Amino acid sequence: MDPDEIEFLAENEFVEIIPNFPYKKIYLISGEIGPFRAGIPLRVPIWLAANLKARQKCRLVAPKWMDVDELELLKKEEADSPQFCKAPSEYYIIQAQILIRIADGDIPRADALRTVIKDIWDTRLAKLRTSVDSFIKHGGMHAKLDNLTSMEINAVRPLLPHALDFLNRLRKVQQVGHSQSTLPLTPTLNFSSHS
Repeated sequence: MDPDEIEFLAENEFVEIIPNFPYKKIYLISGEIGPFRAGIPLRVPIWLAANLKARQKCRLVAPKWMDVDELELLKKEEADSPQFCKAPSEYYIIQAQILIRIADGDIPRADALRTVIKDIWDTRLAKLRTSVDSFIKHGGMHAKLDNLTSMEINAVRPLLPHALDFLNRLRKVQQVGHSQSTLPLTPTLNFSSHS
């Protein structure tokens, strides 16, 4: 999937709003939503919450995972652990960007939240790049990385297939070299991760 498709999926995740208007149920392909009652919390897709918020028809309730103190603990745990920790949400980076953009006044400590989410993202991407670099340098044939989100996988997608294709071609050249000569061909590769 490309980033636009991942963002589309992220916008279909549900978030809680408090509407300021009454309205009957809305029937969508994915199911029904409502009825809307002023002042009564209701779960709606993020895309609908963004639309209603833009028209000043609701107030957003921040998801439970968007707690700055909890995310600070996750950031520290992520930095200290060699493994990937469980992400706060499958689409945390996209959801945070959308929700803070549309409703920063409704989200407690929005600026601190924006910073800690970005720090978690940066830490996880650096760890992912290091893992990919190590995987390629050690000639890995398969890898298992738990707790990655779609957007994080997508961030290394442009690099990984090309690097693995290049390694495969080098292995084929090395095999041909072994069959034609007694001297082994040892490729020296220098992959570096870019920020």
